[in-house]
Amino acid sequence: MHVHATSTGKMQRVLRFSLVATLAYVLVTLLAGLRAHSLALVSEAGHNASDALALLLSFVAVHFQSRPATDRKTFGYQRAGVLAAFLNALTLILISIWIGFEAVRRFAEPVHVQPRLMMVVAAAGVVMNGVIAAMLWRCSQDVNLRSVFIHMLGDTLSTAAVIVGGAAILFTGITWIDPALSLGIAALILWSSISIVRETLNILLEGTPRGLSLSHIRTTLEDIDGVEDIHDLHVWSLGSQTHALASHVTIADIPPSESARILEQINGTLRENFRIHHTTIQFEHEECEVAHGCVMAVEEISAHGHHHHDHDHSHSH
Repeated sequence: MHVHATSTGKMQRVLRFSLVATLAYVLVTLLAGLRAHSLALVSEAGHNASDALALLLSFVAVHFQSRPATDRKTFGYQRAGVLAAFLNALTLILISIWIGFEAVRRFAEPVHVQPRLMMVVAAAGVVMNGVIAAMLWRCSQDVNLRSVFIHMLGDTLSTAAVIVGGAAILFTGITWIDPALSLGIAALILWSSISIVRETLNILLEGTPRGLSLSHIRTTLEDIDGVEDIHDLHVWSLGSQTHALASHVTIADIPPSESARILEQINGTLRENFRIHHTTIQFEHEECEVAHGCVMAVEEISAHGHHHHDHDHSHSH
């Protein structure tokens, strides 16, 4: 995928604004949390610090994704954003574990907190995180930016919970509400992070893209007139929104000029039905054994053991 300059510029502006606002809020939340003795606020500072890292990584990734392909990087840097999202999610998992441990310790050793300060700082956080999340939502088709969006949405919800907790502590005087909120925040962070790790690992390990079924693709292509068989079919993601396909296609023994029509139909079907724009299609007219790729034609094995397998290579980018 070649990211258009306008799209890249927009994403970079959103990320730059979000990064500056988040860093400022981290500082305010940390100081307020220490002053109010609130683990929930300190947890929010930690969560927002991870968001700042996420935003920074995403900003760098967007820059790399916009760079063109080269002879050394033939697909460009499309997976830079995927790698950034993976690293972001790993840092969040570590932070959620730390918050969990601290919350458990607070249950054993209760600490008096200042609920009014908690509520004021948290209210400011809800506004800031809400605005940033809304801005990121418009770009959330990219897994890199979606990982940051989930960070900020989680922050908005967990900060709103801090306000509720502050009010509950103010009216009841029950101090364990603070660490209980922290555990809830940690669980939210953990749940959202694991989903991002699973998605990015699937892309990095070249698994079948989310939402695509290999059997459905094979059946759809085999319905095309002139296609006899689809085998050695592979589908993977180049980046979070760009998919690639490679396959062997059995057709009748026809001239290349006639096979061009079949190739165009295959590529048109893949574009329209599955949003797959990068394909490598290999035509053949003989039954072939597939063992780690199509290696030999069954009907052409002679008594002397010589193999003949004539492939018509057709590529579409």
